[in-house]
Amino acid sequence: MRPEDRQMSAPDPRGHIQAPRRDDSAAQSAAANIARSQLDSIYSGNTHPQSATQSTELPAAYRRTHDAKHATHAEQWQQYHSAWQEYYQKYYEQYYVGAVQQVHQAYSEQAATLKTEPAGVGLTAGTIDRDEAIDDLRSQLLGKVKEAGKKVRGSRHFVPLTAALVVLLLFSFLQYNRVIIANVKAYVTPGEIDPQNIVVDPNASLQVSQDPLLIIPKINVNVPVDYDTKPDQASQLKAMENGVAWFGIPGANSKPGQGGNTVISALSSNDFIDSGSYKFVFALLDRLKPGDIFYLHYQGVRYTYSVTKTRVVRPTDVSALVYETSKPEVTLITCTPLGTALNRLLVTAEQVSPNPASAGSAPAAGTGDDKAVMPGNSPTVLERIFGG
Repeated sequence: MRPEDRQMSAPDPRGHIQAPRRDDSAAQSAAANIARSQLDSIYSGNTHPQSATQSTELPAAYRRTHDAKHATHAEQWQQYHSAWQEYYQKYYEQYYVGAVQQVHQAYSEQAATLKTEPAGVGLTAGTIDRDEAIDDLRSQLLGKVKEAGKKVRGSRHFVPLTAALVVLLLFSFLQYNRVIIANVKAYVTPGEIDPQNIVVDPNASLQVSQDPLLIIPKINVNVPVDYDTKPDQASQLKAMENGVAWFGIPGANSKPGQGGNTVISALSSNDFIDSGSYKFVFALLDRLKPGDIFYLHYQGVRYTYSVTKTRVVRPTDVSALVYETSKPEVTLITCTPLGTALNRLLVTAEQVSPNPASAGSAPAAGTGDDKAVMPGNSPTVLERIFGG
């Protein structure tokens, strides 16, 4: 088939060009002239020959009509990728938000159904109510805990670790049990106050028994007092097993009914292995404030005292107990903070009844050691093992 006989299947944007016929002598002559002019220009050195033939305008199909190659810049690529990223981000955001909303709506509808319908109503086969779901969840949790416990018990490190933990807990309890028990006692004791311990008229002079007693209504204390003791630690601790102890040192060795300072010591805490029923008798002594009343029974007379001040001192500061005074006073001593023997709490009170002016004179000489240390708790476990 000759070129002129071909038919175009689609229109060419460059336009239709009629192919020259091979038997056209004019076309052949024109082509020969173009070839001759090109050869002449080569031999003559003229690379741009000008001829009538060359000036002939080329058909539209052979014209160079397209633009220069398009140059793409980096900024345009960045904008391109940013646009696609923003598109995908919004797409997936809308997708997941819609999924969450659907789930939330389903749960809300289920919850509303459970609230509006009676128990057991509206349940189909394979569904459970709220109580059954909770029981099922509890069973699953217990099963997981038991399974984890079996794995731990099956470990070869379980027995040594358990033994070490038990020893540590036991040692900690032996060392610090007085702190725990004392604070528990201090918490529950206010609810044990016996109304019979409360004296209505502190100024009334009444005949009492010959048993020496210390009565502090505010903190529910009603205990015997041992006045036949020495100021050393061992004697004081022994006397405190049966109540409170008189701590007489030179300059502070008075007794009720005499001028000067009468010192009474007692425990606020002690080890559970120590004997005695009064190991926490002064656990609430820090609750006494100026103006509070307490009583001492001595040789058949009830002496009434009103608290004037409280302070905390070091155990070796016995000079806080020795001072010049013309009034009959009482100082109560115990350890503070609870469960320790770090410091001493001193509660000082003046005699109110009987008339303090009728009190006898203070003893001229003491019966104790002027270098004594204020009594405290018994030694802890570490102190008993390593001394101190």
